[in-house]
Amino acid sequence: MKNRKLVLTFFVLATTMKAFPAVDPSGGRGELTGRVIDSELGTPLEYANIVLYDGVSDAQITGTITDKNGYFRLTGVRPGVYTVTAKFLGYSMSTIDSIAVNPAQTKIDLGTIALTQSVLVTPGVKVEAEAPAVEYQIDKRVINVSKQYTAVSGTAVEVMQNVPSVTVDVEGNVKLRGSANFMVLIDGRPTVEPPSDVLRRIPAATIENIEIITNPSAKYDPDGTSGIVNVITKKHTLQGMNGMVNLSGGLDDKYGINFLLNYRRQRFNVWVGAYAVRRFFPGEESYESRTSVNDTTTVIRSDGNNRRGGRTPAVRGGLDLFLGSRDDLSAGFVYGKHVMEVKRNLDYEEWTEPGGQPRLYTSTSRFMRGFTFTSLNLDYRHRFRDKGHELSGQIIYDHREWDDESMNELLDATDVVSSGRQNFEEGPSTQWRIKMDYTLSLREKDRFEAGFQSRLGWTESVSILREYQPDSGQYVLMPEYSHAAEYMRDIHSAYTMYSGEWGRLGYQGGLRGEYTNRRIEIVDENERFTINRWDFFPTVHFSYKPADKHQLSASYGRRIQRSNSWFLRPVLTWVDAYTVTMGNPDLKPEYIDSYELGYQRTFGKHLFSLDAYYRITHNKVERVRSVYEAGVILQSVENVGTDYTFGAECMLNVDTWKWWNVNLMSNFYDYRVTGELYGAAFSRQSFTWTARFNNTFRIGGSTRIQLNGNYNGPTISSQGRVENTFRVDGAVRQEFLDKRLSIILQVRDIFHTDGYEYTWEGSDFYYSGSTSRNAPIVMLTLDYNFNNYKSDKRRSSGLENQEIF
Repeated sequence: MKNRKLVLTFFVLATTMKAFPAVDPSGGRGELTGRVIDSELGTPLEYANIVLYDGVSDAQITGTITDKNGYFRLTGVRPGVYTVTAKFLGYSMSTIDSIAVNPAQTKIDLGTIALTQSVLVTPGVKVEAEAPAVEYQIDKRVINVSKQYTAVSGTAVEVMQNVPSVTVDVEGNVKLRGSANFMVLIDGRPTVEPPSDVLRRIPAATIENIEIITNPSAKYDPDGTSGIVNVITKKHTLQGMNGMVNLSGGLDDKYGINFLLNYRRQRFNVWVGAYAVRRFFPGEESYESRTSVNDTTTVIRSDGNNRRGGRTPAVRGGLDLFLGSRDDLSAGFVYGKHVMEVKRNLDYEEWTEPGGQPRLYTSTSRFMRGFTFTSLNLDYRHRFRDKGHELSGQIIYDHREWDDESMNELLDATDVVSSGRQNFEEGPSTQWRIKMDYTLSLREKDRFEAGFQSRLGWTESVSILREYQPDSGQYVLMPEYSHAAEYMRDIHSAYTMYSGEWGRLGYQGGLRGEYTNRRIEIVDENERFTINRWDFFPTVHFSYKPADKHQLSASYGRRIQRSNSWFLRPVLTWVDAYTVTMGNPDLKPEYIDSYELGYQRTFGKHLFSLDAYYRITHNKVERVRSVYEAGVILQSVENVGTDYTFGAECMLNVDTWKWWNVNLMSNFYDYRVTGELYGAAFSRQSFTWTARFNNTFRIGGSTRIQLNGNYNGPTISSQGRVENTFRVDGAVRQEFLDKRLSIILQVRDIFHTDGYEYTWEGSDFYYSGSTSRNAPIVMLTLDYNFNNYKSDKRRSSGLENQEIF
């Protein structure tokens, strides 16, 4: 009724001005604004078409498109009555009639226009497109996990084996550009565990994609020598009830189940999921050690079998509330338990030089690390009326109740226990993270960002050692190796960034400052180690497009790697009968200067990428080894000096034919480490390379075959060397029921060539060994989606607005 009255009121005015242009190029009197969103997801629609029509003649007057946040503005509109339509491909059109502009009301906000997805049925026509396995974006690489058929039944570790910049050894230890020190995010939220441990417990079936960021901006935490790995999990879906179920099973005690349910309406989205993964890998190992004390050398040789793996049951869920067009509130949780186990049964031969007869015996050992984990998050975002003007906040709570247990027994030729040790450690660990970020657009393409964050963390631990007494046949407490420790670390930080464009040049500069307050206390010995320190981390990024389909980029960033509490506690811990560990509270953090230069070129559907990088690590931290006593190696941690890495990565993605995609990735780098260890100067250097050759064959519309080759060259450290490895994996994927059901058969390490061979050497010891898994590893996976479940490709990864321009 109100709109009809407005039509009648301004009818005469509209017809009178009909003969004149409705838009005044010199600056009109009226302005229409609004925002277009997806009615189901509540997310903004970029590039939606906004058209202004004369309300009487229906003649088209002018138009525009929405920006990345869904906002639009029509200016210079003369007084009159108008109609506005909003259109977007795949959505039903929305129309607003009887919009009156007059001298008393020149600025009109049309509010939020919600477009509904439409379905167009065209019998006989079927268009299919496949996302690439690896996408190169301006500041990161995005790994499409659904295209990693050889890893779909595994964990994030298996996915990482086929991505650029990453190497994974047979024990599941992950390195990013040769460094195990990087930061893992889950949906943009940091984790508190060691990177490889986090990746081992995330099922591949729960992952949408993985982002590799080797030179992050000042907005991110500067922790991690080689960058950030961001794991984006599946969550958002279409309106209504949707979901997926994934089942996998394989030889040698491997199986898993994962499900996800999602219910969405226009104003909210709720989701819940659970997974249980159990993966164990039997294998073989052998080693030889020589330790010299005074004039006597103790030689120990062993070989036998092992069993490594873990199990993780967990539940997760969340709620998203879309509070109007400008406010979003999200909450989520994860709760579960992770247990990692290593069991060994080894035959030993031990003797001394000079003299001494060989002694034969066997060893049984078990190491178990378990913890229950709880993670809660609350996120809020407010978008102001002006384009690109945002304020967001986040609170994350992480809590762990962990316990470690190791047991080792030596048995003589008659299977009688001659010696043994039991080591227990347990305690809680808690971390709070509170942050706020602010973004303001300046001019058309420039942006100012600022924010602050507080990380508050503390850990308590109690360690107990019991030693076997042959006389009594009992394990007796050893007070000198039993301790209680407390660890506290607070980090307060603030950052500011400015980015923009100048012609074909994009630029971004930022600075982050952090204050660290750390305390380590050995309670029973009344020892305390403290640090109070300011650090500053500048970052610079540039991007230049000399021509279409060509992209150049350059960046610099300064980062830090802080040692975790395990490395810092000065507590002696027995791992087995021949290995003892101790932390170092005097460790300095590593400081990293990272430089990158990149070039990307597209050829139709093909992509070529070349990245050169140079990284300097000051105060290099390494695990080092020395002789504790005859036959026993002490593993500790030291700042050994400075290392230098200079290398180049290249990638070529080619659709050779319509049915065959080839993806080639290689990394060549020179590594050098110099410094001083145990009072002696050293310098070591090596040149190495890695390569991956991934092939995907498309047979018809529902069959895919993948064959991947993976080579990792040898690497060195201040005391050791790890030899090269090679592995071939294969997989077949078949889809049924209009692609709702998929069956994947995968075979990893087809030729049983993968393994881990290493050597450590010092002035008074030599240690070498090898370990391998039973292979090939065969897995079968069933994946079923119901109610047309699919991930929302438009949703944010939690790392939005980080492009260089």
